[in-house]
Amino acid sequence: MSGSRRDFLKVSGLVAAGLLATPGVALAADPWDAVPGILARIKPPTFPDRDFLVTAYGAKPDGSTDNAAAFRKAIQACTEAGGGRVVVRGGVFVTGGITLQSNVNLFVDKGATIRFHTDPKKYLPVVPTRWQGIECLNYQAFLYANNATNIAVTGAGTLDGQGQTWKPWGGGGGSWTQLQKWGADNTPVAQRRLGEGHKLRPNLIQFVECTNILISGITIERPPMWSVHPVKSRNITVSGITVNSRGGGGNNDGVDPECCTDVHITDCTFNTGDDCIAIKSGRDVDGRRVNMPSQNIVVENSTFVFSNRGAICIGSEASGGARNVYARNCRVNPANAADQLWYVVFIKTSKYRGGTIDGVHFRDITANKLTKSPVFITLNYSGSGNSGPVSNPTVRNITVDRLTVAGSKEYAVEVDGLAASKVSDVVVSSSTFTAISRGANKISNAQNVTFPNTKINGKPA
Repeated sequence: MSGSRRDFLKVSGLVAAGLLATPGVALAADPWDAVPGILARIKPPTFPDRDFLVTAYGAKPDGSTDNAAAFRKAIQACTEAGGGRVVVRGGVFVTGGITLQSNVNLFVDKGATIRFHTDPKKYLPVVPTRWQGIECLNYQAFLYANNATNIAVTGAGTLDGQGQTWKPWGGGGGSWTQLQKWGADNTPVAQRRLGEGHKLRPNLIQFVECTNILISGITIERPPMWSVHPVKSRNITVSGITVNSRGGGGNNDGVDPECCTDVHITDCTFNTGDDCIAIKSGRDVDGRRVNMPSQNIVVENSTFVFSNRGAICIGSEASGGARNVYARNCRVNPANAADQLWYVVFIKTSKYRGGTIDGVHFRDITANKLTKSPVFITLNYSGSGNSGPVSNPTVRNITVDRLTVAGSKEYAVEVDGLAASKVSDVVVSSSTFTAISRGANKISNAQNVTFPNTKINGKPA
């Protein structure tokens, strides 16, 4: 870490504690100064004022007809015309996989539902994808795009994944074991062919190597796995969506940007069966091969209703690293009901991941009645497994400012590093933790962890 960055963390901690006045003190730039520039770069795509109703191409909103061909025809017509909206309006439209093309906005109107078919064969042939951070060829996501520019899913309608029908596939069994082996052995991606006969559940929305993405207004229900999964993409806006992923197929994360640059997640509501937001960048040997970080990500003004893991997470698939991640003005368990969420901040990786997580900043977040420690940073994540040689990660420069937590069954802050790779430079400032069962922090294998102007159960941290 540069000397100037270390000096900023130390000096800013003293300022927050009221121990050092700011006039006349030359400070390094506040990391939050980068946020306006990031947001200025993120520009949602716009589309020509042309509508293509799926019903005009043979779609029937009767809840039983397979409308895959009608969606395909409408999207193709929209593309050939130079772009516009493919409109879904009035009723329940059953379909298999939908593939978006450049300059297409899939508009699902209020009162309309796209209900995805439960037959896995409807999501073939296999396509380039990532499954838990390892590249392969597998079932396409229910809503998929590859190498597209200017794409969107908008409207006040619903995407229903009927994910409960995929739940018996579990964690993938032997197929997941095989994929991990392929990743560890550097088997060429073209040879990592899965799909039919295998049990690796698809995501609901996955856009791979796309540019200029907008996902806005929609409600997502019961995905088979992760809900929204942009991969190796840039200029992404996720705005005003509601994710109700409980009751799906398992591992039902909300929004998981992986190896993505310039991402804005705002005004969203999460009620998930796993992590709400999980920032990822590949797994182990295969993630380090791709070596692409997730970076310049802003999360704000969002509500986290339920998660049996974390509200805002990094990892555990973080082998490409993460940097310049910001989250602010969010509410975690605002209903103040017990056992709704585990963590507010959850940074998780392991000695097999590698990668550098550097510059993660949280401020102005409130949380209630958490099951676990509000802030948990671990380099010993038990769910990481072992798919390759040891490659210790680096985690540093984490700030948490003005976090208010009322209730935790464990500690206030847990930092759990490795002897071979200590977590460094963590500042939790101007924060208040009350009703913390263990009444303390738990810090191991870490350095420069400070708590200026922070109280736990009424006492200085």
